Amino acid sequence: MEMASGAARMVSKPVDDDLKAAAAAPEPWLGREKAGCSRGALLVGGLLLACFVLGRESASSMPWLQIDVAKAKLTDTTNGTAGLTTDAPRGRDELFGGLLPAGMDRRACRSRYEAWRYYKHFPYAASAHLQSKLRAYEARHRRCAPGTPLYAKAVEQLRSGRSAEGLECTYVVWLPFDGLGNRMLSMVSGFLYALLTGRVFLAALPAAGSGDLFCEPFPGTTWRLPVEDFPVPDLVPRGQSIERSYTRLLDAKAVGPAANATALGVPPYVYLSLGWQLKDPLFFCGEHQQVLRDVNWLLLYSDLYFAPSLYGVAEFQDELRRLFPSKESVSHLLSRYLLHPTNPVWRLATTYYRSYLAPAKRRIGVQIRMFGFGSIPVDDMYSQILACSRQEHVLPETDDDATGGNEAAAAASSEDGSNSTAILVASLYADYYERLRRRYYEHPAKGGERVAVFQPSHEERQATDNMAHNQRALAEIYLLSFCEELLTSGRSTFGYVSSSLAGVRPTILLTADGHKVPEPPCRRAVSMEPCNLTPPLRVHCQGKPVDKEDLARHLRVCEDSKVSVKLFD
Repeated sequence: MEMASGAARMVSKPVDDDLKAAAAAPEPWLGREKAGCSRGALLVGGLLLACFVLGRESASSMPWLQIDVAKAKLTDTTNGTAGLTTDAPRGRDELFGGLLPAGMDRRACRSRYEAWRYYKHFPYAASAHLQSKLRAYEARHRRCAPGTPLYAKAVEQLRSGRSAEGLECTYVVWLPFDGLGNRMLSMVSGFLYALLTGRVFLAALPAAGSGDLFCEPFPGTTWRLPVEDFPVPDLVPRGQSIERSYTRLLDAKAVGPAANATALGVPPYVYLSLGWQLKDPLFFCGEHQQVLRDVNWLLLYSDLYFAPSLYGVAEFQDELRRLFPSKESVSHLLSRYLLHPTNPVWRLATTYYRSYLAPAKRRIGVQIRMFGFGSIPVDDMYSQILACSRQEHVLPETDDDATGGNEAAAAASSEDGSNSTAILVASLYADYYERLRRRYYEHPAKGGERVAVFQPSHEERQATDNMAHNQRALAEIYLLSFCEELLTSGRSTFGYVSSSLAGVRPTILLTADGHKVPEPPCRRAVSMEPCNLTPPLRVHCQGKPVDKEDLARHLRVCEDSKVSVKLFD
């Protein structure tokens, strides 16, 4: 077996009219492959083109993966099933052992029912209590979702200028903030908070392209807030210092334990400013949770995974123990429950996977993120990657005294790919892909291992407000989650989400604080949970005391940040 190796290249004009027409073909709802984009690759004008198509509505911005055919051949004799999980023991069925609800439309969201075939790890099953809680939540969401009489009643109460006691449906509304990884983690955190407090979780997705990333997660209803009809002006804040945030209302005694008794009563809504500046740290105190319980609408503005800090709230601790007996399973289970890519995004991920990653025996994901406060030269970053790989035995070692690369290893590689490894690089830049590809091209891997390196895209800069960019980024998150092993950048929410979905404890590259190469270069994670990068430090709560012994056992400092916390078992 020979494997393709290549990186995405952005092409400034369509290859030809036939391919443009193929890209604009309708979605194959009945499982038929789109014309011109089969499980293999297209051979056009001497170039091997892997289809990375966004679907009819995005055909005008369609990128192509361009690979030199002389250096890249693809043979898949498995009818598209190589590298897929085909058995279904307990916890590995399409509903993940009862985590997902049954009876949803398969054609409307293929990822919901197909994802289990691509994941390699199923470390935790949903507890019986979590399953029961989710089914009860789904019933509540159907009663209270937009378009129902109860929702209309809650909105009318919002217009009145005050919260009402005993309202059947209360809400937490997620507001978009920061990049894709941050948004996904804050959505998971917000949904967990809704589970714990009996609220309904709604997402204020933008009207344009609101359905281009994620499917509806709850059966028979919608999670999208009708933003255009919502009676809160300028709903999404421009900064984290929000006029109606909980802390500001608290200081003004408009809400809280010491609030003035006025004719206005409890405010109709409160912003929760839980971004990286954490303007509302008292949110994580039990006595303030008692106050917020009386507010009908909570508007969540956060780019953090704050689930670990919810475990520090005494009122939530026992319920979180029951929901998640294994603490490192929180994000893993809730991400697989809540976040399902839409069909166009899913097609991006699975077409690329089947064409390039599936034929390999083993898949390793390498995710590289450089931060402005911790940037180092490319040479130093590449050296850190190799040093980390040697320390933790991540990437195949090469015989640097030999030459010929994969050609020298081809004879030792079996026809069925049993001695082959695919390395998937996810980065805004092409430098690391080019260097890894050259490394294995020039020198054979030890043991005759056949190694191929791939990079779906390298867009040079993050474009959070560009839907096509976000679709490609989401596809790459899922491609990483289909790998058996991950090497990710510390403090990167992109890496955190990928690891959670994969069910993998990654090897984490440490950040170059002060622009100095870290020593050691990386650490092997002992929990797959994401970091809460801005926890509520030095906040003194006055309410019910938390079980400090249990808290110390399960809430500890992160492997990649000394001022952050995460959940451990």
